[in-house]
Amino acid sequence: MSEAVEEKDEQIEKKEFSPKVTEILDKVSEFTLLELSELVEAFEERFNVQASPMAGMAMGAMPAAAGAEAGEEEDEEPVSFNVVLKDFGDKKIQVIKAVRSVTDLALKEAKQVVEDAPAAIKESIPKEDAEECAKTIEEAGGTVEIQPAE
Repeated sequence: MSEAVEEKDEQIEKKEFSPKVTEILDKVSEFTLLELSELVEAFEERFNVQASPMAGMAMGAMPAAAGAEAGEEEDEEPVSFNVVLKDFGDKKIQVIKAVRSVTDLALKEAKQVVEDAPAAIKESIPKEDAEECAKTIEEAGGTVEIQPAE
């Protein structure tokens, strides 16, 4: 039985992709985590799909269910966060530029978000990405708050 598993693994490793797919994979491998997050968000919007795999959700739910069955209640740390612009301070133009750099918003939309503060800049993103986004906007002069996503 283990020989069949090894053979299947070898077939997967040897799989060749079309030149277009290989080119895209090469480009994507150079992305930062923030850029990958934006890419996933763009895919979700354009193709009206959800990027979260069902297996990942089921695996995440299993430990919680096991703890609940044992009568243990654990405070789980949030996995995703929202970045909220509280105020743009006296550097509105720099904050608009920073918002554009961390989102895929056009100038007009970024300006509107900044002027509507407090406003969500990014939603349901990993903690590392939220911290990076907040740092960029704060360096530009904005006041930002990272909140757990609901």
